[in-house]
This record gives sequence, structure tokens and C-alpha cells, in this order.
Amino acid sequence: MKVLTCITPGKLEYGTAEAPQVKPGNALLKIKRIGICGTDLHAFEGTQPFFSYPRVLGHELAAELIDAGNAQGFEKGESVTFIPYFNCGLCIACRSGKPNCCVNIQVCGVHTDGGMAEYLQVPSHLLVHGEGLSFDELALVEPLAIGAHGVRRANVQPGEFVLVIGAGPIGLGIMEFARIAGASVIAADVNLQRLAFCKDNLKVAHTINVKDENMTERLASITNGDMPTVVIDATGNQRAINGAFQYMAHGARYVLVGLQRDEIIVSHPEFHKREATLMSSRNATREDFEHVIRSMKNGLVDPQTYITHRVTFDEVKDQFESWLNPANGVIKAMVEI
Repeated sequence: MKVLTCITPGKLEYGTAEAPQVKPGNALLKIKRIGICGTDLHAFEGTQPFFSYPRVLGHELAAELIDAGNAQGFEKGESVTFIPYFNCGLCIACRSGKPNCCVNIQVCGVHTDGGMAEYLQVPSHLLVHGEGLSFDELALVEPLAIGAHGVRRANVQPGEFVLVIGAGPIGLGIMEFARIAGASVIAADVNLQRLAFCKDNLKVAHTINVKDENMTERLASITNGDMPTVVIDATGNQRAINGAFQYMAHGARYVLVGLQRDEIIVSHPEFHKREATLMSSRNATREDFEHVIRSMKNGLVDPQTYITHRVTFDEVKDQFESWLNPANGVIKAMVEI
């Protein structure tokens, strides 16, 4: 089978490999769609934490099920996606119902080789039914589930002002599910094209251009002086993460979905006087995947909104670096295989 591997930062190479021999407890997938995510782009750049090379990228996947292994209720030939966070099932996180932050987690396409290949085997218990969704839609379930999980972590309530910093694909998903939860969403970014996308495609009522506007003044104006009760970072940018503590209302929750390598620096008195809550949000759970699929089926989310670029598997190597350029307006590149 044909495989595309990230050999070192900045270098992708096609190669061939034997189709996987399915191990007990695993299922075999024939890959049909691969969504390109920030993790893939950061790996190519060499800025992705917890990463080693060479690595086959790709974990936003849709597939035809070839062999269900020991999974019950699945049929050969059905359309599926899967939860790409391979957990041990034994650690404190797994025993506490948090397999998304398993102590021994192996994320497909990050810690283990991913889906930029014709076939992939995955643990059978992580399969997710396609529920009649298209391959395009199924490949978008995982990134949207990341956003849905962040919103659930924040326990967003109807009527709250939720500030989402970063209007990349993950940030856009956070905005969608904050809206579905009944919040009034505020999008902040430095990219005017992305902010226009938020207004025009996601119907976000409030957008802030971080470069040219005074964030504190705009947020105070939008929230009638209260400031947002939920702040969610989707930038993974240290300066943005550290700076956002000042935007919280008293009693607010701050959720870090974006990930960066360095330290979080905060004024303790400012944080303390707010009796604020800081939490991280890592990956997603089956509950989040199912929430996304229901939302798609009920018309609350239009997955096709996100796909701005489409290529064949043979075109990925030549096109990949261009997706790093903000001028190209990539929201989601979708690979057909």
C-alpha cells in the first residue's frame, strides 16, 4: 500500500508498505478521507510537542470498515470513523472515565503512525458508526469533537458570553458548540479573513481584530462591563494564552484547548481576586463524538462549511507546505484517497 511519511520537519516522502496484518482486538480500515489539522501542520513545521520522526501523519479520518475485529454491531463495508486516542484502559484517568487524557495515551498520527495510508488498523473498541454521514462529514467529526469537549469542560450555559481566542479550525468548532449551548460568542483573531468567515459562515455576532482593536475596551462594551464568563484559547500561542487572563469576568472559567511548549505566566493577585478557574481540555471522548454526529444529523452544524481545499492523496506532498500560508485561506484541507 502507498504511505506518506513526515521524515523530518519540512520533509514528506511517499513510500510503500505491506497492508496491516490485523492483530487481535483491532479493526481494519480502508481510508477514504483525511482531514489536515493543526497537529499535522505543526509536525511538518517542527513545532508540535510530544512528537518524534519519522511519522505517518493523519488522525481526522473517514473509512470503509474492512474487518471489525471483535467490535459488536459493526458490519463489513459500513462507513465509520474512530476515536484516535489509543488509551490503556488501566490508569487512573481511564478508570475515572477520562480516556482522553490517559497516562499512557498514544494518539494516532502523533505517537503512533496515522492514516496517510491506504489501510490502517485501530483498536476495535474505538470505532464510531457513520450514522449515514458522508466520508467528508465523518472526517470532520474528530476536530469538531475537540471543540465540543472544550465547551463541555467549560460547562457553558445559555446566555453566557464566551470569548474564543483563535479562529482556526479548532476555534471555529468551539464557537459552533458554544453557540449550540446557547452562548453569545465573541471571536478574536489577528486574521481578518478568518474573522469574516466567523461572521459570514458561523453567524458569530461579535468579532475582534486583536491587531487593531483594544481587546479590553471591546469586551467591556460587548458584555456591558462584565467581561466574558468563559474564555477559551484555541491559539496555542504563549503570548495569547498569558494575555487572556485579563479578559475574564470575576468568577470566570478559562479553558486551554490550544497547546504550546512554554510556561503559563499569570498575575496571581489578578487571578485570585476573580476566584477564577483555569483548566485544560485535551482531545475528546465518545460522548463528544456522539454529540457532534447528532448535531450534524440535526442540521446544527454544516461540515461542508469548513472544507476550503480538496486534493487527492497523490497531491498532498506538493500542496502541504502551501497550507501553512495564511494568505491561502485554508480552513480545512480534505484529502481524498
